[in-house]
Amino acid sequence: MSFRHNVFISYHHKNDENYKIKFERMFSSIYDIIQTKAVSDGDISPYLKTETIRQKIRDEFIRNASVTIVLIGSETWKRKHVDWEISSSIRDTQLNSRTGLIGIILPTYPRTDSTKYSRGTIPPRLQDNIDCEFAEIHNWSDDPHQVQSWIHEAFLRRKQINPDNSRVMFAQNRSNSNWR
Repeated sequence: MSFRHNVFISYHHKNDENYKIKFERMFSSIYDIIQTKAVSDGDISPYLKTETIRQKIRDEFIRNASVTIVLIGSETWKRKHVDWEISSSIRDTQLNSRTGLIGIILPTYPRTDSTKYSRGTIPPRLQDNIDCEFAEIHNWSDDPHQVQSWIHEAFLRRKQINPDNSRVMFAQNRSNSNWR
């Protein structure tokens, strides 16, 4: 498969930056199967109005992406910016068409069985879209052919299945043990 996609990466900056860097290095630099974009700390002023931040995320960072990948660690689901990025990614707007969506569970995600995950500790908007089959979730992989296949399948699904963006967006970060 020789499909190369523009990918937006959503992740928990403090906890999972190293995996984001590893993902970009492997699949963008070494294997050259994706072109990546992500919001880094300091890219957007936290003093802007919430709606302005959401618009900047969509128009300046997600705009050219065809697929959004959510890297899922132990606390990713708690982050308001991850929720906003997923919501912005799956919206069709006049300037930007929606992206495909996949979740990749990181090795740091707490679980004893690698074939299962707790629905309450996956970003809720991502889980909504797994439920409606717009998105899929996978375990971390270093295999470029497998990852490229996941990305391309998400790219194709983005026009075949309607996403679920009905959940109210996070107003702030969460601190519970799960969202259910």
